[in-house]
Amino acid sequence: MRRLFLLYPNRMQRLLEFSIPLTSWVLITMPLWLSFWHPALVAYLIITFDVYWFYKSFTLAYSAIRSYLTMQAHIKVDWLKKAKTLKTFAAIKHIVIIPEYKEPIHILRRTFDNLCLQDIPKEKLIIVLATEAKDTSANETGALLKKEYEHKFGGFIITNHPLTPGEVMGKSSNMAWAAKEVVKQTKDLVDPAFTTITSCDADAMIHPKYFSYLSYKFLTDDKNTFHFYQGAILFYSNIWRIPIPNKWFNTINSIWNLALLSQQSRFINFSTYSLSLKTIIDVGYWDVDVIPEDYHLFFKVYFAKGHLTHTESIFLPILVDAAESHSFVKTIVNQYEQSKRWAWGVSDVPFVIRNAFLHTEIPFSDRFRRVFMILEHHVFWPANWFLLTLGSTIPPLINPVFGRTVLGHNLAQLSSGILTLSTIFLIIVFIIDWRIRPPKPKDYASWKLPFLYLQWFTLPIISFFLSALPGLDAHTRLMLGKRLEYRVTEKV
Repeated sequence: MRRLFLLYPNRMQRLLEFSIPLTSWVLITMPLWLSFWHPALVAYLIITFDVYWFYKSFTLAYSAIRSYLTMQAHIKVDWLKKAKTLKTFAAIKHIVIIPEYKEPIHILRRTFDNLCLQDIPKEKLIIVLATEAKDTSANETGALLKKEYEHKFGGFIITNHPLTPGEVMGKSSNMAWAAKEVVKQTKDLVDPAFTTITSCDADAMIHPKYFSYLSYKFLTDDKNTFHFYQGAILFYSNIWRIPIPNKWFNTINSIWNLALLSQQSRFINFSTYSLSLKTIIDVGYWDVDVIPEDYHLFFKVYFAKGHLTHTESIFLPILVDAAESHSFVKTIVNQYEQSKRWAWGVSDVPFVIRNAFLHTEIPFSDRFRRVFMILEHHVFWPANWFLLTLGSTIPPLINPVFGRTVLGHNLAQLSSGILTLSTIFLIIVFIIDWRIRPPKPKDYASWKLPFLYLQWFTLPIISFFLSALPGLDAHTRLMLGKRLEYRVTEKV
């Protein structure tokens, strides 16, 4: 395989781009075509998948509890006091890059105001507003924000990214340009070995103790050039404004992100994260021809530095906006498009597989684990819903003879029983969500509160339209060779 990847890189890339989404389609349609010949095999596969889903639900609940309890404890810690006891604290700096394209200025002001609340000395923060040249309002927005906030930080830099041939418009190419520019402008001011660089989404509200916590963790980590650092990405900034279907979807995503903090073997940086400036220089910055910049950068560092690469947990919340628009329908569409962009991470799987074969210096067991983990995540993304909701009902319908057997007659009931047990763990998710989400606004009508409980009964419908369908959309586009263009999530 290694030789094939070296001799035919483009053909192997296209083969993987076709075969990985095809695997999802095979899983989705398996109960239809396989039930004609081996309905019992389909039944056992469906039951196995149900048990797997029960295990995943249990793991989510257990990890979410661990992360929640740890986060509550770490919020109370005086991380700045602990960091100041370190001899190297005086040397540390933090570069914060905020990529933006046509972001509403009130959203950017909110982000900057939040950064002003950081308890670390502000002279240690170098803020970078990374704009796009094709944004006609970028210069005006940058000038306004620089005038308002330049004096509040140790540095304030504005970059303007010109899209060049071979680049894909999006966060990754913008981050690459901004990082290179800031390295040039600060080469006499910072030591890359004692400097972190943070990719901060334009709507991210980072906890006030984040950079003091990061300082302590980074300076006490003797392998910090191998590590990413990230807090819990919670889609809670506007959670009380969005429609109920979006509330459920973003609640699950938030608790999933929280749970990942306690699953280090599965934890990959996402959205807003930090790493060593030395590391980003060593690996050649972000790539300019990809859309899923976070996962791609993780594996770029992994294949450059080896099996010690992983993401360290910062047990503090980072609040971001859930997808929203000016009407119910537009909000649903906006959420769909955001989910599709996340699912487009499947386009990065061929890159991971190819390099897993090429980098034989990394232990095979670790390469296999990483590939299996990312394949599991993306292949099951669009297939989960179909296997869980329809899988057990199809074999007896397709094959009536099988339906008269004991297994065929009891399949739907057995599957339903396992999935019902899985929903018990949703109670834990709901309790944690209720404890960590922002307080209810005063203008939020109390009569709406019961509907927050009723949202769980819409689980199958919401998960189809906001998870399975956009996932299948992204997979099918990749399989057919139709590239996805980067679409900035609308902010309100």
